[in-house]
Amino acid sequence: MATAPAVRPVPVVRSLPAPADYMCGLTFAEGLLWHSDQDAGKIFAIEPACGAVVRTLDCPRVRADLTWHDGLLCQVGGRPKRLLLVHPETGEIVEERQVAPPGGRLCGVEAGPEGVWMCLRAPAVVQLRDFATMTVRREHPVEGAPSGLTHVAGTVLYSEFEAATVRAVDAATGRPRGAVRVEGRPTGLTWDGYQLWYCDFEARRVKSVRLDDVLNGTYRN
Repeated sequence: MATAPAVRPVPVVRSLPAPADYMCGLTFAEGLLWHSDQDAGKIFAIEPACGAVVRTLDCPRVRADLTWHDGLLCQVGGRPKRLLLVHPETGEIVEERQVAPPGGRLCGVEAGPEGVWMCLRAPAVVQLRDFATMTVRREHPVEGAPSGLTHVAGTVLYSEFEAATVRAVDAATGRPRGAVRVEGRPTGLTWDGYQLWYCDFEARRVKSVRLDDVLNGTYRN
């Protein structure tokens, strides 16, 4: 029996070293990549042009992804998981938002003009929630086991750590728009307006790929 050809990953455009070893969240704001690490218990602000760490915030309750909303970092943290609203200058937790049902399902977040997008595991769903109340406005069942999430112009993208995959779904309908292999093991995801960045947990690096490669599924086979 012929062996099926290996699925090759989409090409990496940029690759930057991570400042610590347990890569969780990633978001883009104020011209910087903000990255959180669970074992280090810190959030790092990284200059995307060179990978230099320009700010480090203590956040010992880091558990998963993070995003940016109204001038604050929003970190998935605590037990059970919730949103910790963190001041980007001081690291102070200025507020906490409970995410029902309480537990460990929440893994990815990305705030946007419609609200805050989240991905949860077991069962795997993508949700749009009201930021103020955390009530669910929209929910789509999705494939796989999500680990991180971002939102780009009507498309929700989420990573799968175990499958080394990034998937895209239509934000309005949940219809699949693409699925590709990526290098390493992806966790946090973000969009800087030009490139799709992800945390490669395996390589301890922050990498970027082209959005069109994901949406077109060019490198799936």
